[in-house]
Amino acid sequence: MRIVAPKHPVGARHAVLDRPILPPFPDGARLVVLGLGCFWGAERAFWQRPEVVTTAVGYAGGRSQDPTYREVCSGSTGHAEVVLVVYEGDDAVLGTLLDVFWEAHDPTQGMRQGNDVGSQYRSAIYVDTDDEVALAAASRDRYQQALDGAGFRAITTEIANGRDFYYAEDYHQQYLAKNPAGYCGLGGTGVCAR
Repeated sequence: MRIVAPKHPVGARHAVLDRPILPPFPDGARLVVLGLGCFWGAERAFWQRPEVVTTAVGYAGGRSQDPTYREVCSGSTGHAEVVLVVYEGDDAVLGTLLDVFWEAHDPTQGMRQGNDVGSQYRSAIYVDTDDEVALAAASRDRYQQALDGAGFRAITTEIANGRDFYYAEDYHQQYLAKNPAGYCGLGGTGVCAR
């Protein structure tokens, strides 16, 4: 995974965690990029986790370089709204973060989350290695079994490695901390991943 340096201004410090949101990150830190609908609520779901060093919102999984929010919302870029999660720990920690991911949204909705419709709201997991792809796929399969038991459709989550992450504009970073009454359409299925 490549973290692309932003060409637009982005604050250097996390508004909640008071840690850098731009590389370099601490030695040994690992990265996962997660798309689960509107990135405002998605970021908040992860900055609250004790394993997480820092988070940032952005765009990934598309065709264009250095997309803007307006371009991503047009659907012309193929990018999803995502959250970069920088964390410390092993594969078990990644598994815990994936449980949070599955439970925080409905991964069966395709190109939408609730009332947010479009390819930018799709469910996605972007990782660094083939081993992490396999771990994410196994996590998906376990959650699919739980969803099957509750009568849900098939998971549509895209799982891949080697994707570029582009930072969103500064006003999107930690948006719900800066705007506590801001919109959050994030909602899960009510099915436990653990």
